[in-house]
Amino acid sequence: MKLGLAVYGTTFMMGIHPQAKRPRIKASELLDQAAQYGLQGIELPLSLLEGEDAASLARTAQARGHYLVIASGGYDPQPLKHAIEAAARLGAKVVRTVVGGADFGGDRRRMAGRWHDFMQEVLAGLGEAARAAEQAGVTLAVENHQDLASEELIWLCEEIGSPSFGITLDTGNPLATAEEPVEFAKRIGPHLKHVHLKDYWIYLSDEGYRLVRCPLGQGAVDFSALFDVFAVFCPEVSMSMELGALEARHTRVLCDDYWRDYPPRSASQLAKLLRFVQAEARPAGDWRTPYEKRAPEEDVAAYEQRQLLSSLAYMQHTLQERSRAIRQTL
Repeated sequence: MKLGLAVYGTTFMMGIHPQAKRPRIKASELLDQAAQYGLQGIELPLSLLEGEDAASLARTAQARGHYLVIASGGYDPQPLKHAIEAAARLGAKVVRTVVGGADFGGDRRRMAGRWHDFMQEVLAGLGEAARAAEQAGVTLAVENHQDLASEELIWLCEEIGSPSFGITLDTGNPLATAEEPVEFAKRIGPHLKHVHLKDYWIYLSDEGYRLVRCPLGQGAVDFSALFDVFAVFCPEVSMSMELGALEARHTRVLCDDYWRDYPPRSASQLAKLLRFVQAEARPAGDWRTPYEKRAPEEDVAAYEQRQLLSSLAYMQHTLQERSRAIRQTL
């Protein structure tokens, strides 16, 4: 398993948030930052390559043994083919995408009655892009971006049936589709290609629960159990640290119309999820981030950096301890 850095959990710090006034980080700077942190790779949108020498970036990453992942989006095959071609030139093995449709928090209500047709469009678009990925020697990996449930991700993988298509697992996002993270990982494990490391604090609400960003290792996600799953299905997987968004994600599982377009779930599945949520929920209190409290930009960026450094220390320690334990058993 390789630990790396993504940009979307530190959008003010890296100058990519629309309200950020600091210069946007460049791809080469992100790669250097990863090296300074002792990491093994980066995940970046193609926009960070503007004005950069892509060939030089690729050579530097290869010389350092760092992975590159391209962060793309959507299911339109034409932009995805462009990202796939760019990835092939850079030596990036994975292009990650998201399909959307649902609002954050797994909320499909604005798509009521249209979700089935939407998924057929997603299947057609990703299927065509996956064939291009095969030809380019690149893997296309669709993320559980608080939109697709495990049943739908597995369906896409089985229908497309390509070794160059699979899943980017965001470790916190299963909670937004009312699924427990470790069980989610086990279900999608055979199709795992890439990982976003994310954790959440859980706050109960009258309609369900809120997911609030936190440093890795301080929230509800059991990373040690997840690493056991990764070791079985994809032991060399690249894992990009991507802290949660600056706005809490409200998952309204107690609203009747939340479930209309979801795959069928049993009462026992829901009960297990609700027991997990209640066990992990934090005491009632002010869950808002500095961004939600309208703090100055510098305060938000400093908050992001504190959480990133705390996450980095936790992950490096956890992976070191895991490696030491494995060596002792050999």
